[in-house]
Amino acid sequence: MKKLSLLLFFLLSAALLCASQQGLASWYTCDRPDALTANGEIFDSSALTAAHRDLTFGTLVRVTNSSNGKSIEVRINDRGPYVAGRIIDLTPEGARQLGFYEEGITPVTVEVISTPAQPESEYVRGEETGWYT
Repeated sequence: MKKLSLLLFFLLSAALLCASQQGLASWYTCDRPDALTANGEIFDSSALTAAHRDLTFGTLVRVTNSSNGKSIEVRINDRGPYVAGRIIDLTPEGARQLGFYEEGITPVTVEVISTPAQPESEYVRGEETGWYT
């Protein structure tokens, strides 16, 4: 059973490394200086981090703006977006670097670069931090 679990883990990790998604990116911010992300970190609008609905916290992804070809690498530390058709929420800095801060949304491709061997947070869902409750 242990060997089977390990094999499934490696297969799933390999599948995620090859995975890419296409859809809309948006950016978000917080109005409180002590706002927590879903993994328990304090939200930093100048960091290159992002919210994704289900990637493991600590996963590194490449986000490419389909409109202009600009690309950045961000670390997943939050959950979202919760708007239909959107696949990733970036910080304002991420949106600036991708060139869509003024527009608010843009079509993107999200590619997994690496997934952590162990999630960087004990939290799985946002409400576990106490911030979303």
